[in-house]
Amino acid sequence: MSEKKVSLLQGFKAFLLRGNVIDLAVAVVIGAAFTQIVNAIVKGVINPLVGAFGTKDLESYSSCFKGPCVTDPKTGEATEGIRILWGSVLSATLSFVITAAVVYFLMVLPMAKYLARRAAMQAAKEGVQETLEVSELEVLKEIRDALVPQRGAPGGETPGRGPGQ
Repeated sequence: MSEKKVSLLQGFKAFLLRGNVIDLAVAVVIGAAFTQIVNAIVKGVINPLVGAFGTKDLESYSSCFKGPCVTDPKTGEATEGIRILWGSVLSATLSFVITAAVVYFLMVLPMAKYLARRAAMQAAKEGVQETLEVSELEVLKEIRDALVPQRGAPGGETPGRGPGQ
């Protein structure tokens, strides 16, 4: 039974020490910090701009689903009717769209361009290497072809020289 615990712990340790687990943890922490920035932009800039066409706070947009909505002035909660807070959904949707746009335009698009440029450079490098290999082969063939007539004697002996000389 102790062998099973040791293997479980070793497996867990191997799992934690893999590079992609650490990368994922870093991405989650950075994403959480980035979310706060986006939420601040939505609440501080976007909501007031959208609110310029209606109320000042986007999250206060709501509709009454059933009956007239009566709100208790002390608590701010609905005492009658069912209130649908679609303004908060709109605000969350704007936050998502802004986050996705920032991630795409500041991270994904530049990385895609970088990887495409790198692939093109690699392909060009491989093309040059292939050309060098072909030209080396051609030079060696020319040398061989030039040496063949000079051999003269069968068995690869140079004319005028015997074996062992």
